[in-house]
Amino acid sequence: MSALRLGSLNVVAAPLRPIVLAMAVLLVACGQGDKKAEAPAKGGGGMPAPEVGVVVATPGDIGLVTELPGRLEASRMAEVRARAAGILQRRLFKEGSDVKAGQPLFAIDAAPYQATYQSSQAQVLRAQAAVTRTTEVAKRYEPLVAANAISKQDYADAVAARVQAEADLAVAKAAVQTAKISLDYAAVTSPISGRIGRALVTEGALVGQGEATPLAVVQQINPLYVNFTQSASDALRLRRAMEAGTLKRAGNGEAASVRIVLEDGSTYAQPGKLLFSDLTVDTTTGQITLRAEVPNPKGDLLPGLYVRVQIEQAQASNAIAVPQQAVTRSESGNTLTVVGEGGKLEKRQVKITAGQNNRWIVTEGLKAGEQVMVDGFQKLQMLPPGTPVKAVPWQAPGQAPAPAASASAAAPAAAPKQ
Repeated sequence: MSALRLGSLNVVAAPLRPIVLAMAVLLVACGQGDKKAEAPAKGGGGMPAPEVGVVVATPGDIGLVTELPGRLEASRMAEVRARAAGILQRRLFKEGSDVKAGQPLFAIDAAPYQATYQSSQAQVLRAQAAVTRTTEVAKRYEPLVAANAISKQDYADAVAARVQAEADLAVAKAAVQTAKISLDYAAVTSPISGRIGRALVTEGALVGQGEATPLAVVQQINPLYVNFTQSASDALRLRRAMEAGTLKRAGNGEAASVRIVLEDGSTYAQPGKLLFSDLTVDTTTGQITLRAEVPNPKGDLLPGLYVRVQIEQAQASNAIAVPQQAVTRSESGNTLTVVGEGGKLEKRQVKITAGQNNRWIVTEGLKAGEQVMVDGFQKLQMLPPGTPVKAVPWQAPGQAPAPAASASAAAPAAAPKQ
């Protein structure tokens, strides 16, 4: 009976033998594959060091550019007014054109003034005749009074008449000059060279009757003035930094350079220069007013235009500009990461003077040639502390690749972000 059972088991197990053998072969093959996969890992030396973007610290004199709001203003402006009363007969200029100083602009009816001028000239001739007559009388009386042929009183009267005639002549000449001035006022001329606007009156209007009637406005727009304001506290802090030697005045004692940024964001090609800084602080705003002069040879800029003014008032000596994303700012201070020898990372405390063009100006805490980490911080969060990295040159977005990246010492042209 037992023999029968064993035989039946053998009969049942016989069909399963091929399956068991196949599974055993598969397990052996998987084990060998795992060993082959582990072999390269053991012989390859581990994962490569992660790459991080860096810039090389390059010290230099960096101009601190401040961007402030401003408005353009004509350097000279004159209101053309009628100083002679009368009917306006002609307009002698084209509205919106450039005019020269002394150029005729309007013609007022000059007939009354011409008549007065001619009458005053006739009075001069009459006075001259009186002077001639009285002078001759005084000359004839002079020898006669010496010979007692006439009384001294008659001679004194003759001399007085001559003096009176000379005085009348002087009055007549002054009247001629006054009449000539009034006649000249009838021809209205431009007091300055510049660009004239629209005419404020038309032909046929009665002007100058009782007051000097405004006729037009002439503005000199080359050069232009730009008036802008700066916080009094910022100006005081800047002055103290220059007195302490932290910063130095830009331009080597010359006027500070000024750039104009238009409303569309473009920069005006012609640089300007700072003229003066007001000494009085506006009590309502806490601002001080500054004025700069900007050349405008082509007339591209217009008075009244709102602009942004970029002014370099000071320079940071032996400073380094680094991208703002490389610096971590907190209440405890400003820190950045430096990539040292062997790819080791080092946290560094730095001192920042100002910020501009998406860069911080570092004056202390960095040395020339050190590699400042700018990109790759997220990669290090997945790695254990102390993992060495590979430094590669970093390029700002939108810039062409370069063989080496550096914290440039050139002065950026955009506004400070303090």
